[in-house]
Amino acid sequence: MSAVSQSDRRKQRIRYKLRRVANNRPRLSVYRSSKNIYAQIIDDITGRTLVAASTLDRTLRAELKTGADKLAAERVGELVAQRAKAHGIECIVFDRGGYKYHGRVKALAEAARQGGLAF
Repeated sequence: MSAVSQSDRRKQRIRYKLRRVANNRPRLSVYRSSKNIYAQIIDDITGRTLVAASTLDRTLRAELKTGADKLAAERVGELVAQRAKAHGIECIVFDRGGYKYHGRVKALAEAARQGGLAF
């Protein structure tokens, strides 16, 4: 058995492909847990997080019933797009983090696109 799990290998493979096509654009990284969803826009050149949003933000926690549904993912996508626009970020690459582009991950991505991010 290898020391690196299948999910880690999948993440590495996706990030490798993203690095080839990124062209110095920041990366929108998604992490999905069973109870919440998190999104970060990361500058891979400097290794810094530029913008972040999650269902644990105070603004979202009050209005959401749970952090683990499509509505919550859409709200996080809108919030991360809004914060990115405030920082002058418009073009990004989308890192689905080894998850299928389906359900909550897809809802977050489409809400970020509606919010004005191009990817």
